[in-house]
Amino acid sequence: MRIDAVSIFPDFFQVLDISLLGKAKAQELLSVNIHDLRDFTDDKHRTVDDTPFGGGAGMLMKAEPWGQALDKLVDSETVVIFPSPAGELFKQATAKELASAKHLVFACGRYEGIDQRVVDYAGSIAKVRLISLGDYVLNGGEVAAVAMIEAIARLIPGVIGNSESLSEESFSEGLLEYPSYTKPSNWRGMEVPEVLLSGNHAEIAKWRKAKALERTGQVRPELLP
Repeated sequence: MRIDAVSIFPDFFQVLDISLLGKAKAQELLSVNIHDLRDFTDDKHRTVDDTPFGGGAGMLMKAEPWGQALDKLVDSETVVIFPSPAGELFKQATAKELASAKHLVFACGRYEGIDQRVVDYAGSIAKVRLISLGDYVLNGGEVAAVAMIEAIARLIPGVIGNSESLSEESFSEGLLEYPSYTKPSNWRGMEVPEVLLSGNHAEIAKWRKAKALERTGQVRPELLP
């Protein structure tokens, strides 16, 4: 998969060079390219924002730098993602769907957002998704883009060493993940549940499913049927 991200703060994405994603890039399972939006400006001040028509607080990102960036990066197989609190909610199912894409471009807005014509233009040359991490507002799209890139990229075959672990994670079956334990079996007076020491894999699976249901009911009851 190829991923491009456009931002006025490209250093935000350095975190993608470490851990499993860094290894995936080194193994060429994943290509991640970060672009500075200011490189697509034509004036000496490298201006990317201006006042909004109709008035209002703050500044809005100009259309033309984004237009030039999209012209360079986008083709008919691209999915352009605009991180936005006005978008659809990002879920594990969203990550799974996007993990099958050939090329993703993350357009990271700042200030009061991006001129709407950029979104409309992107939709005329590629598939567009406005996606939100949740019902809150961040200073820009970079943090959301990094979170989404990690959630998507780890689903690409080969990125996670033990692919079976993906099927046991939270939301993989619509439930939160069950609690997990490791050695020692007694830590500061707290014991590991006896069933996990029994070696009875059928009972362990039954216990884990029950705990996943219990935790989901307590923390995220809306996920239950």
